[in-house]
Amino acid sequence: MKKVNLVIASVALLGLVSSSAVHADGFAPGEGLYLGGFVGLNTGIVQPKVVTDTNAENLSAPDSTFEATEGGLALEGIEGGALVGYGYKMGDLYAGIEGEWAAGNTEFELTSTSAIVIDSNGSGSKNTSGENDKGVYTIAAGTVVKAEKKWTGGLSGRLGFYLNPNTLFAVRGGVLVSKFDVAYGTAFSETFYGGGPSVGLSLESTIAAIDPNLNLRLGAVYTDYLTAPVSGIGTMINASEADSVTNSEVTGSGLSARVGLTYSFFDVNSLF
Repeated sequence: MKKVNLVIASVALLGLVSSSAVHADGFAPGEGLYLGGFVGLNTGIVQPKVVTDTNAENLSAPDSTFEATEGGLALEGIEGGALVGYGYKMGDLYAGIEGEWAAGNTEFELTSTSAIVIDSNGSGSKNTSGENDKGVYTIAAGTVVKAEKKWTGGLSGRLGFYLNPNTLFAVRGGVLVSKFDVAYGTAFSETFYGGGPSVGLSLESTIAAIDPNLNLRLGAVYTDYLTAPVSGIGTMINASEADSVTNSEVTGSGLSARVGLTYSFFDVNSLF
Protein backbone atom coordinates (compact mmCIF):
# COMPACT_ATOMS: atom_id res chain seq x y z
CA MET A 1 0.00 0.00 0.00
CA LYS A 2 2.87 2.35 0.85
CA LYS A 3 4.39 1.68 -2.57
CA VAL A 4 1.07 2.54 -4.26
CA ASN A 5 0.80 5.81 -2.31
CA LEU A 6 4.41 6.64 -3.20
CA VAL A 7 3.73 6.06 -6.90
CA ILE A 8 0.58 8.21 -6.76
CA ALA A 9 2.47 11.03 -4.99
CA SER A 10 5.33 10.84 -7.48
CA VAL A 11 2.94 11.01 -10.45
CA ALA A 12 1.13 13.98 -8.88
CA LEU A 13 4.44 15.82 -8.23
CA LEU A 14 5.62 15.12 -11.77
CA GLY A 15 2.33 16.44 -13.12
CA LEU A 16 2.70 19.66 -11.05
CA VAL A 17 6.26 20.23 -12.25
CA SER A 18 5.29 19.54 -15.84
CA SER A 19 2.36 21.95 -15.58
CA SER A 20 4.61 24.70 -14.19
CA ALA A 21 7.17 24.13 -16.94
CA VAL A 22 4.52 24.35 -19.63
CA HIS A 23 3.20 27.59 -18.11
CA ALA A 24 6.71 29.03 -17.92
CA ASP A 25 7.29 28.19 -21.57
CA GLY A 26 4.10 30.10 -22.38
CA PHE A 27 5.28 33.52 -21.11
CA ALA A 28 4.85 36.22 -23.70
CA PRO A 29 7.26 39.22 -23.77
CA GLY A 30 6.61 41.48 -20.78
CA GLU A 31 4.21 39.02 -19.17
CA GLY A 32 4.42 38.19 -15.48
CA LEU A 33 7.25 39.27 -13.21
CA TYR A 34 10.45 40.03 -15.10
CA LEU A 35 13.96 41.36 -14.61
CA GLY A 36 16.15 43.02 -17.20
CA GLY A 37 19.20 45.05 -18.06
CA PHE A 38 20.04 47.56 -20.77
CA VAL A 39 22.74 49.78 -22.25
CA GLY A 40 22.21 52.87 -24.33
CA LEU A 41 23.30 56.21 -25.69
CA ASN A 42 22.03 59.19 -23.71
CA THR A 43 21.83 62.70 -25.19
CA GLY A 44 20.22 65.88 -23.97
CA ILE A 45 20.09 69.65 -23.78
CA VAL A 46 20.74 71.83 -20.73
CA GLN A 47 19.68 75.50 -20.73
CA PRO A 48 21.25 77.53 -17.90
CA LYS A 49 19.98 80.82 -16.48
CA VAL A 50 21.87 82.99 -13.99
CA VAL A 51 20.52 86.26 -12.57
CA THR A 52 22.51 88.59 -10.32
CA ASP A 53 21.53 91.59 -8.21
CA THR A 54 24.45 93.35 -6.49
CA ASN A 55 22.18 95.09 -3.98
CA ALA A 56 19.93 92.09 -3.30
CA GLU A 57 16.91 94.34 -3.87
CA ASN A 58 14.78 92.52 -6.43
CA LEU A 59 15.83 89.54 -8.57
CA SER A 60 12.74 90.05 -10.75
CA ALA A 61 14.66 93.04 -12.18
CA PRO A 62 18.28 91.83 -11.88
CA ASP A 63 21.38 93.84 -12.68
CA SER A 64 22.54 91.10 -15.07
CA THR A 65 21.14 87.93 -16.61
CA PHE A 66 22.86 85.12 -18.47
CA GLU A 67 20.43 82.77 -20.20
CA ALA A 68 20.44 80.31 -23.10
CA THR A 69 17.10 81.24 -24.70
CA GLU A 70 17.69 79.16 -27.84
CA GLY A 71 19.43 75.81 -28.09
CA GLY A 72 21.53 74.87 -25.09
CA LEU A 73 24.51 72.90 -23.90
CA ALA A 74 24.61 69.33 -25.20
CA LEU A 75 24.75 66.34 -22.85
CA GLU A 76 26.04 63.04 -24.21
CA GLY A 77 27.35 59.74 -22.92
CA ILE A 78 26.79 56.02 -22.39
CA GLU A 79 24.49 54.61 -19.73
CA GLY A 80 23.55 51.19 -18.43
CA GLY A 81 21.02 49.97 -15.91
CA ALA A 82 18.57 47.43 -14.59
CA LEU A 83 14.79 47.18 -14.53
CA VAL A 84 12.06 45.15 -12.87
CA GLY A 85 8.43 45.00 -13.85
CA TYR A 86 5.18 43.09 -13.94
CA GLY A 87 2.81 42.82 -16.86
CA TYR A 88 -0.55 41.34 -17.84
CA LYS A 89 -1.38 39.87 -21.24
CA MET A 90 -5.07 40.34 -22.06
CA GLY A 91 -5.52 38.74 -25.44
CA ASP A 92 -3.61 40.97 -27.83
CA LEU A 93 -3.51 43.84 -25.31
CA TYR A 94 -0.94 44.48 -22.60
CA ALA A 95 -0.70 46.53 -19.38
CA GLY A 96 2.13 46.66 -16.87
CA ILE A 97 4.27 48.67 -14.48
CA GLU A 98 8.06 49.00 -14.48
CA GLY A 99 10.80 50.50 -12.33
CA GLU A 100 14.34 51.30 -13.52
CA TRP A 101 17.70 52.60 -12.39
CA ALA A 102 20.59 53.63 -14.66
CA ALA A 103 24.04 55.17 -14.34
CA GLY A 104 26.66 56.31 -16.83
CA ASN A 105 28.94 59.10 -17.96
CA THR A 106 26.46 61.51 -19.54
CA GLU A 107 27.99 65.00 -19.28
CA PHE A 108 28.85 68.30 -20.87
CA GLU A 109 32.08 70.22 -20.40
CA LEU A 110 33.15 73.78 -21.19
CA THR A 111 36.88 74.39 -21.52
CA SER A 112 39.12 77.43 -21.89
CA THR A 113 42.68 77.80 -23.21
CA SER A 114 43.35 80.65 -20.79
CA ALA A 115 42.60 81.41 -17.15
CA ILE A 116 39.34 83.19 -16.30
CA VAL A 117 39.19 85.80 -13.53
CA ILE A 118 35.93 86.21 -11.62
CA ASP A 119 35.90 89.60 -9.90
CA SER A 120 32.85 89.97 -7.69
CA ASN A 121 34.14 93.32 -6.35
CA GLY A 122 34.64 94.78 -9.79
CA SER A 123 38.29 95.73 -9.20
CA GLY A 124 40.35 92.80 -10.43
CA SER A 125 43.26 94.07 -8.34
CA LYS A 126 45.79 92.17 -6.27
CA ASN A 127 47.11 92.97 -2.82
CA THR A 128 50.73 93.72 -1.92
CA SER A 129 51.59 90.04 -1.48
CA GLY A 130 50.52 89.33 -5.04
CA GLU A 131 47.44 87.36 -3.99
CA ASN A 132 43.96 88.04 -5.24
CA ASP A 133 41.97 90.54 -3.23
CA LYS A 134 38.79 89.57 -1.45
CA GLY A 135 36.09 88.75 -4.00
CA VAL A 136 38.49 87.78 -6.81
CA TYR A 137 38.85 84.18 -7.93
CA THR A 138 40.82 82.74 -10.84
CA ILE A 139 39.76 79.59 -12.72
CA ALA A 140 42.82 77.97 -14.27
CA ALA A 141 42.94 77.13 -17.96
CA GLY A 142 41.25 73.85 -18.81
CA THR A 143 37.79 72.78 -17.68
CA VAL A 144 35.71 75.82 -16.75
CA VAL A 145 32.31 74.22 -16.15
CA LYS A 146 31.45 70.53 -16.05
CA ALA A 147 28.07 68.91 -15.43
CA GLU A 148 27.64 65.14 -15.16
CA LYS A 149 24.48 63.07 -14.77
CA LYS A 150 25.34 60.46 -12.13
CA TRP A 151 22.20 58.32 -12.14
CA THR A 152 18.52 58.15 -13.11
CA GLY A 153 15.69 56.23 -11.51
CA GLY A 154 11.91 56.11 -11.54
CA LEU A 155 8.66 54.31 -12.20
CA SER A 156 6.51 54.03 -15.34
CA GLY A 157 3.27 52.46 -16.47
CA ARG A 158 3.19 50.53 -19.77
CA LEU A 159 0.43 49.89 -22.33
CA GLY A 160 0.80 47.94 -25.53
CA PHE A 161 -0.39 45.26 -27.92
CA TYR A 162 1.08 42.07 -29.33
CA LEU A 163 1.99 42.23 -33.00
CA ASN A 164 2.20 38.43 -32.82
CA PRO A 165 2.49 35.93 -29.91
CA ASN A 166 6.22 36.62 -29.59
CA THR A 167 6.46 40.39 -30.23
CA LEU A 168 5.19 43.21 -28.00
CA PHE A 169 4.98 46.90 -28.90
CA ALA A 170 4.48 49.13 -25.84
CA VAL A 171 4.43 52.79 -24.85
CA ARG A 172 5.27 54.06 -21.37
CA GLY A 173 4.70 57.10 -19.20
CA GLY A 174 5.95 57.96 -15.73
CA VAL A 175 8.41 60.04 -13.73
CA LEU A 176 12.22 59.82 -13.70
CA VAL A 177 14.61 61.64 -11.35
CA SER A 178 18.31 62.25 -12.11
CA LYS A 179 21.23 63.33 -9.94
CA PHE A 180 23.60 65.90 -11.47
CA ASP A 181 27.02 67.03 -10.23
CA VAL A 182 28.16 70.45 -11.44
CA ALA A 183 31.69 71.82 -11.00
CA TYR A 184 32.82 75.40 -11.63
CA GLY A 185 36.58 75.28 -11.96
CA THR A 186 38.11 73.17 -9.18
CA ALA A 187 36.88 75.04 -6.11
CA PHE A 188 33.11 75.27 -6.52
CA SER A 189 30.68 72.41 -6.96
CA GLU A 190 27.01 71.66 -6.48
CA THR A 191 24.77 68.60 -6.56
CA PHE A 192 21.19 68.95 -7.69
CA TYR A 193 18.33 66.65 -8.65
CA GLY A 194 16.27 67.13 -11.79
CA GLY A 195 13.08 65.17 -12.23
CA GLY A 196 10.04 65.26 -14.41
CA PRO A 197 7.68 63.43 -16.74
CA SER A 198 9.08 60.69 -18.94
CA VAL A 199 7.63 58.93 -22.00
CA GLY A 200 8.96 56.17 -24.20
CA LEU A 201 8.29 53.27 -26.52
CA SER A 202 9.73 49.80 -26.99
CA LEU A 203 9.62 46.71 -29.19
CA GLU A 204 10.24 43.39 -27.44
CA SER A 205 10.64 39.96 -29.03
CA THR A 206 11.25 36.46 -27.69
CA ILE A 207 14.68 34.86 -28.24
CA ALA A 208 13.22 31.36 -28.50
CA ALA A 209 16.47 29.82 -29.74
CA ILE A 210 18.09 30.52 -26.35
CA ASP A 211 15.18 30.48 -23.89
CA PRO A 212 11.41 30.93 -24.44
CA ASN A 213 11.28 33.43 -21.54
CA LEU A 214 14.24 35.56 -22.69
CA ASN A 215 13.41 38.68 -24.70
CA LEU A 216 15.33 41.29 -26.67
CA ARG A 217 14.09 44.86 -26.18
CA LEU A 218 14.77 47.94 -28.31
CA GLY A 219 13.46 51.26 -27.08
CA ALA A 220 13.78 54.99 -26.52
CA VAL A 221 12.97 57.15 -23.47
CA TYR A 222 12.49 60.94 -23.35
CA THR A 223 12.61 62.82 -20.04
CA ASP A 224 11.84 66.46 -19.24
CA TYR A 225 13.95 67.54 -16.25
CA LEU A 226 11.84 70.69 -15.76
CA THR A 227 13.75 73.44 -13.90
CA ALA A 228 16.14 72.84 -11.00
CA PRO A 229 17.95 75.48 -8.89
CA VAL A 230 21.75 75.39 -8.75
CA SER A 231 22.11 77.93 -5.96
CA GLY A 232 25.25 76.62 -4.28
CA ILE A 233 27.68 77.73 -7.00
CA GLY A 234 26.50 81.33 -7.04
CA THR A 235 26.28 81.48 -3.25
CA MET A 236 29.88 80.30 -2.81
CA ILE A 237 31.31 82.65 -5.40
CA ASN A 238 29.62 85.64 -3.80
CA ALA A 239 30.03 84.56 -0.18
CA SER A 240 32.31 87.54 0.51
CA GLU A 241 29.59 90.01 -0.49
CA ALA A 242 26.65 90.10 1.88
CA ASP A 243 24.67 92.39 -0.42
CA SER A 244 25.16 90.36 -3.59
CA VAL A 245 22.65 87.70 -4.62
CA THR A 246 23.06 85.22 -7.49
CA ASN A 247 20.38 82.73 -8.46
CA SER A 248 21.21 79.94 -10.91
CA GLU A 249 18.87 77.40 -12.43
CA VAL A 250 18.98 74.76 -15.13
CA THR A 251 16.24 73.58 -17.49
CA GLY A 252 16.81 70.50 -19.57
CA SER A 253 15.67 67.31 -21.23
CA GLY A 254 17.21 63.99 -22.20
CA LEU A 255 16.72 61.24 -24.76
CA SER A 256 18.02 57.71 -24.29
CA ALA A 257 18.17 55.06 -27.04
CA ARG A 258 18.48 51.59 -25.50
CA VAL A 259 18.96 47.91 -26.22
CA GLY A 260 18.47 45.30 -23.52
CA LEU A 261 17.27 41.89 -22.35
CA THR A 262 14.36 40.91 -20.12
CA TYR A 263 13.50 37.57 -18.56
CA SER A 264 10.04 36.56 -17.31
CA PHE A 265 9.99 33.97 -14.55
CA PHE A 266 6.82 34.21 -12.44
CA ASP A 267 3.09 34.80 -12.89
CA VAL A 268 0.96 35.51 -9.82
CA ASN A 269 -1.94 33.68 -11.51
CA SER A 270 0.00 30.43 -11.06
CA LEU A 271 -0.69 30.70 -7.30
CA PHE A 272 -4.43 30.36 -7.81
